Formats: sequence, C-alpha cells, structure tokens
Amino acid sequence: MQGPRSPEAHELTKLVEFLNTNLRENSSFPITSEYPTALSASNIHNMSIITDDEKIISHAVLKTLIVKTPQAIFKVGAIGSVVTDPAYREQGYSRKNIENCIELAHKQDCDLVVLWTDQFDFYRKFGFELAGYDYSYVIEQAHPIQNKSLRFVTGNNVDPEALQKIYAAHTVQAIRNTEDFRQFLKIPNSNLYTAWGPDNRLMAYAVEGKGEDLQNYVHEWGGQVDALTDLLHHIYTLKQSPLTIMTPKHSQNLHRKLESMNIFKHVGYLGMLKFINVDQILTKVKKAFRAEGYENIVLERQGSAFLLGFGTDLYTLTNEADLMQLLFGPLDSGNLSFMTEEAQEKFSNMLPLPLWVWGWDSI
Repeated sequence: MQGPRSPEAHELTKLVEFLNTNLRENSSFPITSEYPTALSASNIHNMSIITDDEKIISHAVLKTLIVKTPQAIFKVGAIGSVVTDPAYREQGYSRKNIENCIELAHKQDCDLVVLWTDQFDFYRKFGFELAGYDYSYVIEQAHPIQNKSLRFVTGNNVDPEALQKIYAAHTVQAIRNTEDFRQFLKIPNSNLYTAWGPDNRLMAYAVEGKGEDLQNYVHEWGGQVDALTDLLHHIYTLKQSPLTIMTPKHSQNLHRKLESMNIFKHVGYLGMLKFINVDQILTKVKKAFRAEGYENIVLERQGSAFLLGFGTDLYTLTNEADLMQLLFGPLDSGNLSFMTEEAQEKFSNMLPLPLWVWGWDSI
C-alpha cells in the first residue's frame, strides 16, 4: 500500500475513472464536471489517494475557500468525494485520507474544515461536530407574481460577470472570480433561472440542482428579495413540484418575506465542522467583539477547555464541540443558564457568527 498522498499528474485520468466507478456509476457525465474547481488539475495537491500496486483504492479531496463575513474572514477547507473501493473497505483507508486532508488544511492555514454527510458518529471521531444553520423553505403552491414587469429566463447562457456582480452583494460569501462562475455554469443538471428588469438588468438569479445532487433544491441565489421571491414562484410554476430553497440564518429579509407567505420552514445544520486553528479563530472572534465595543472580552484556550466571558465575569466550556456550536450555532448563549443575564445579552448580540457555503462551492 502507498499513501495517503497526492496523485501524480499522470494518475489523474485513472483517479477520475475510479471516482466515476465508485460514486457515479450510472451517471452520463463525469464527476469532474460536477465539481470543476475541486476535482481539477489545479487542485491535485489537495487530493488524497491510497494505492495498492498502482491501483487507486481510496480517495478524498480538500477544497479551500476564503469566506468573507462582516465580522471576519475565514479560510475554510471543504472535504468531499470520500470513497474507498468496496473490496478494500473496513480497513481504515478512508480514515487515513480524511486525516491527510485535515493535515493539508493545517499546512494551508485553514481556520476550520466542513463536510456534508449523514455519518455523524464516524466523523465525530475526527473531531467534527454538527454546527451552523441551514434554513430550508419548501414552496408547495403557486403564489401570484407581484412585479409584472419582470422577465424570466431559463438557461445558463448568462454573462458570468453579471452573476458575479449580484453574488458580490452577499454579506457572507466565498471569494470567487469570473472564471469560477464560468465553470459553474457548465455543471450538468445545474439549472439557472434569472429575473430581468424592463431595462434588461439582471435583478435576481436562482440555481437548482448540481450534477447528481440537490435536485429540486435552490442551493444558490442572489438579488433583490422581491424579485427573487417572484423568481422562485415562477420556477415552482414551471416545475409543478415542491421546490426547496436553502438559505443562511442571516438572510433575515428573505426569511420574513417567505414566512409572510406561510411557506414551510425547516431549520437544520450548515454541516459538520471541525476547528483546524482554534487559537486563530478565537483571535478573530475577539477582534470582532472589540470592534463592536466589547473591549473586555475574554475568549481563551485553557488546557483542553475554553475560558470565556467579560472582565472578571468568566465561564468555562469543556470541549471544542460546545465552543463550535456557540460561535456558529445552534447553541444559543441566551439559553446558557449558568451565565449572568448581562453576559448572555452581550454574547447574544454577537453570536452566532454568520457562516455559509453556497451550493456551487460545496463538494
């Protein structure tokens, strides 16, 4: 056995064949077309494989994202395409690749890593914990279009710079360039719907589906709230089937609009998160608190525990999972009965920090 290691350039074709066989056996398109910025030659240094006599038997990949928020900029590593040949399973090879991806995230100075899975207990062994928020609204009936002057278009033939301009208005976003949008527009089964004003200006966009995943889910969107909700109802009318829109917690204007229409809401987790550089994150969080006038914030590692509070009003969290859920949700500091009301209020004014990974960036 050799690895875990990054594949050589000449092994990339063989790796794609391995992933297609084990993850997309019945698909009409290669998995690389679904994840053009993660499973590409430019990201080969972040792929992790194990080989047996030159045969690839296991794989995982890391994709790094610079996520900008109003409070801080985080470097987030997303881990995906974790798979082992069926003949080699139950021997710890996926574990080794995951550990290697975590080490790659360390070397590239990531703050934390995220992955999407339903194998919660398995990934908790690596220190991952369910955290963050994912608000999903399910549109199950038609609503009248409010702005009759909007023109709706279905299709991916849209200037990527126009999409990027709207995307840049998000308060929480992974930094992208125009070429990223150009690649995303080529993803199979990634259906782009757009709303245009009478002056032919792009007002809103919504993306449903991504390769084999996220069918009937709008996982990426942007634009003015009224135009966007009209666009969502237009999509429902076209598809005539339930349509789910995934939204971050901080999209409060959109939440209020959808809830005013009595649209069903489900609150879930962003994903499974793990700290890579917890001290670096604590420094960023303290800086955010101080920028809002909380100069006496205390947020420090103390052995395997964490000390937090204000001035001499201090408390202890005994593990990283609690800290993760306090910083990014869903642990609500307002429900921590061991804190004074004053400390609860101060933390509630700042936490949870907004964190989100848009669908086109997920792997």
